[in-house]
Amino acid sequence: MVYAGAPAETALSDSDKINLMNLDLKAMEAFVQELGAKPFHGRNLLKWIHRHGVVDFNAMTDIAKSLRERLTQVAEIRVPEVVFDQPSRDGTHKWVMQLGCGNRVETVFIPETGRGTLCISSQVGCSLNCSFCSTAQQGFNRNLSVAEIIGQLWVAARRMHKPVTNVVLMGMGEPLANFDAVVSAMSIMQSDLAYMLSKYRVTVSTSGIVPALKKLAEVSDVTLAVSLHAPDNALRDQLVPINRKYPLEQLIPACRDFLNGDRRRKITWEYVMLDGVNDSDRQAKQLVRLLQGTPSKVNLIPFNPFPGTGYRSSSPERILAFRDRLMRAGIMTMTRKTRGEDIAAACGQLVGRVQDRSRRGLAPAGASVGDIQA
Repeated sequence: MVYAGAPAETALSDSDKINLMNLDLKAMEAFVQELGAKPFHGRNLLKWIHRHGVVDFNAMTDIAKSLRERLTQVAEIRVPEVVFDQPSRDGTHKWVMQLGCGNRVETVFIPETGRGTLCISSQVGCSLNCSFCSTAQQGFNRNLSVAEIIGQLWVAARRMHKPVTNVVLMGMGEPLANFDAVVSAMSIMQSDLAYMLSKYRVTVSTSGIVPALKKLAEVSDVTLAVSLHAPDNALRDQLVPINRKYPLEQLIPACRDFLNGDRRRKITWEYVMLDGVNDSDRQAKQLVRLLQGTPSKVNLIPFNPFPGTGYRSSSPERILAFRDRLMRAGIMTMTRKTRGEDIAAACGQLVGRVQDRSRRGLAPAGASVGDIQA
């Protein structure tokens, strides 16, 4: 950082100020020390920003006035701007949030009895190209910063009357492809000075980037969900192309190791149900064999259609038969209730606005509410 060395009377331009939303506890303590303050002021700052939602330094009354004045000169607290706010008939709520460089992401709040789950994005678009996911079809632009990830939670916590009790990184993007920012954001979510979410209430979802998964086990203690969607490599290569690099023979042991003997935790396997593709009795038996020996919970997800897709959802009867086979084998299995479908907020439907830097060009207008101008 370069701020501590500037003359005390010098104020930086807005573009040069550091956004404190980007700092987890360790970074916040280091920042205030560079300004000549004690580390406990960093803890106080984190608490004001995230637990109390205060963005005005002058209102932070337990921080020395001289430090508040200096913070006003060199720092800011900037959160994503909500440009579209849409509730669903079933109580689900979706926001489109404006980021820097004209990018937008989508964030979804799902209220349930006794809990409120926030699904947040970690990238603008996604580069993994899973064939059944609308987000993937829009292409990829960039990783989100820590501020842009945790900012989604900051906004939702202040806009919903029901508290956010659970966070799932299952929105736009592959979280483990944005490793450092995601880990820092999750540390803020779990901090006692901020959102106080336990490791059982923060879930990171991955398509299976095995080296990053192993690294995550070393530095973060959260719950893991894996986008599986097929019981064998040949089919998963088609549905989840990252499998060609990290096949099931690598992924399954890495997931098992992630649990580190914690008997309270299971790996959640996400399995989108595609009619005539991955939903047969034979494939259910294959899935049972694949997961044998791994503490598991399977979420069966009815496919949510989007324009241009060639897939259809399995019938309710087929999903029930598939679930019953897994249950009889002793695997905890649930069918995920489709939520927010009327506002394109269901699993796999999030789009936002993506200028694809990798392969596809600009996402088509009208593909999602994320493309609607404020």
